[in-house]
Amino acid sequence: MHLKNENKQPKKVHIPMKFKVIIPARYGSSRFPGKPLAMLGGVEMIVRVCRQAAKACPDVVVATDDERILKCVEANGFKAVMTSSDHRSGTDRVCEAMEKCGADADVVINVQGDEPFIDPGQIRLLMEAFSNPETRIATLARPFNKELGFEALFDPNKVKVTFSDKGKALYFSRSIIPYVRGAEWTQWLDRTVFYTHIGIYAYRAETLRELTKLPQSSLELAESLEQLRWLQAGYAVHVGVSKSETIGIDTPEDLARAEEFLKKIAM
Repeated sequence: MHLKNENKQPKKVHIPMKFKVIIPARYGSSRFPGKPLAMLGGVEMIVRVCRQAAKACPDVVVATDDERILKCVEANGFKAVMTSSDHRSGTDRVCEAMEKCGADADVVINVQGDEPFIDPGQIRLLMEAFSNPETRIATLARPFNKELGFEALFDPNKVKVTFSDKGKALYFSRSIIPYVRGAEWTQWLDRTVFYTHIGIYAYRAETLRELTKLPQSSLELAESLEQLRWLQAGYAVHVGVSKSETIGIDTPEDLARAEEFLKKIAM
């Protein structure tokens, strides 16, 4: 006769997480109106972003406020949802799209609609961060390329980030961080490694909902960086390091440079 072992623990069943990529794409832009529909190598930019994202995650949705973008995305075989034109941030637009899609994802990945060369490996790197159950928000950074020089390092449009040894963001800034004490600024690039932020985020679904309810914070208003709202509210942001170079497109001039880059990689 065998006695049942009441202390025996049941085997843990691994349930894979469901990921969804949502790409916010609004038509209006002060520097580049209609940017998502701009042609790059004969293909609309938003379509190129969708194709790159789909290489890492099959569930891709575009969140837009314009029917022209929606029709373009759907005509190319991808999903799109209409969202409000009043959102104050891409995060808010992504959250609305998530709810409209049925909120069936465990983790939502926010890929910028102006990154037609986004590396699928970067999306996978974000996905891997959620193997840690403590990860609620994740983003990426890359080591600053010293060959770009000090002008690029001082550029306030290139957001810098510092993070702990465990990969938790300490601060994001448009200023240069860290400050290198005891050295002329011309020596800084040889004294330490600077990291620039890559504007791609991933959030657990429930965390995304919480973030959209937060009021703007003093640090966010000072630097005009939404992620500072999260840090100031006490949310931990995991930072993964990627060495992949991507080309974000903010202006028509950026698009012209992207066309030249596309020609080079096609050769």
